[in-house]
Amino acid sequence: MSKKDEFFSHITGGYTCKGDFIILGGAMLDGEPLADAHIKVPLKTMNRHGLIAGATGTGKTKTLQVLSEQLSLKGIPSLVMDVKGDLSGVAKPGKENAFITDRHTKINLPYTTMGFPVELLTISEQEGVRLRATVSEFGPVLFSRILDLNDTQSGIVSIIFKYCDDNKLGLIDLKDIRKVIQYLQGEGKAELENEYGAMSPASTGVILRKIIELEQQGAERFFGEESFDVMDLMRRDSNGNGYINIIRLTDIQDKPKLFSTFMLSLLAEVYGRMPERGDQPKPELVIFIDEAHLIFSQASKTLLEQIETIVKLIRSKGVGVYFITQNPMDVPSSVLAQLGLKVQHALRAFTAADRKDIKLTAENFPISEWYDTENALTSLGTGEALVTVLNEKGIPTPLAAMMVRAPMSRMDILTAEEIESINRSSQLVTKYSRVVDPESAAEMLERKIESAEQRRSEAEERKARQRDSTWRGSTTTARRRTATHPVVKVLTSATFIRGMMGILTRAMK
Repeated sequence: MSKKDEFFSHITGGYTCKGDFIILGGAMLDGEPLADAHIKVPLKTMNRHGLIAGATGTGKTKTLQVLSEQLSLKGIPSLVMDVKGDLSGVAKPGKENAFITDRHTKINLPYTTMGFPVELLTISEQEGVRLRATVSEFGPVLFSRILDLNDTQSGIVSIIFKYCDDNKLGLIDLKDIRKVIQYLQGEGKAELENEYGAMSPASTGVILRKIIELEQQGAERFFGEESFDVMDLMRRDSNGNGYINIIRLTDIQDKPKLFSTFMLSLLAEVYGRMPERGDQPKPELVIFIDEAHLIFSQASKTLLEQIETIVKLIRSKGVGVYFITQNPMDVPSSVLAQLGLKVQHALRAFTAADRKDIKLTAENFPISEWYDTENALTSLGTGEALVTVLNEKGIPTPLAAMMVRAPMSRMDILTAEEIESINRSSQLVTKYSRVVDPESAAEMLERKIESAEQRRSEAEERKARQRDSTWRGSTTTARRRTATHPVVKVLTSATFIRGMMGILTRAMK
């Protein structure tokens, strides 16, 4: 058996699937693709999470596009973070050219062009389906972790949430929780201390500053109603294709706090709402987090622990999470260990630190007799990658250098007119375009403060009237006494003199 035949048998045996699967591309040996040596990813294991990594310009975005397209064709919806703004083209058919045709001929895969059902979502000023969540939905633990609070400050946040629950004060947006803190440090301080204990002004000051920091990154647009229902991500079109929900994030690259806040809340909400699925033949939803370093680079230790916990548990809900980043070292090792599918595009060794990262990256892949992994990582061309997935038994497949299939949709952005057309025809844009501002903690406490002030004002007026009435009564009495008092004095003096004169006269006699 020739070397090529042995390799072909090695790949086809390692990537055999009994159940349904998607094809990512074709395996290569010595830089040349082999026809029919297809890299198959079992749908059964796509809830085991994954990583797409590689230097700028090596094809990460196109691999993400291929994955979302193939999942859609299998009826699996996805949620895609579009930080660079180059994924919206998935809504429109691509264009076939000689390069793409030749590429697919080499790996023996048919190629057609088509567009896919798309929803454009936003958490910023861009047009699209507005994503919002309330402060109450976060809960005290998650909200504290987002603010990166210590145990004492987190305890105060728990007291604040408990006070609001007991007093039926809705925490909808950030101004609500700011108002509650200010109230409990002022007019409501005595009430709080009687029922829940005192709050340190220093700690509440820190919490307020953290909230303001979050607001400065645009979080006031995210916190509010109408709250987004994550079940709206699970839709399919009339042809049974899963929706590709694209969150446009091009204007928040300099706001990592907002990005990590949103991602953590979304993962927590999906985890909380989705029922336990166990082992299913395919996932219910796949989430792709592009530019994942924006989450991890400035995340606190507690925030990283929360993300790790959710990634570990969310797969039981039938949800897969895929991180896309330039360097796999951007992802903490504790999270990296949870990722079953690894697609590694080329890395560049410009510095000693780069070479160290390449060595560490190579150690994350299975040992292969067919490849020198470290050299392969630096010699891959655009649209080529090293790949390993989990087979249907959960065992890593053989390492393969892969020529990635081309996307079927447009490999470019939508025009402004096309974006407007998608939003105009979207049912979700209509559903979430209405800004709801119900009576919540801020308004209720404001009314409570106004009522207390009015009662104090009325009490002061009553006291003033009483003082005025007392003064008028005292003045009248004084006038009466002034009018009668001299007569009494004259009579008393005359009587006294007459008495004394009588005594003296009798004594002289």
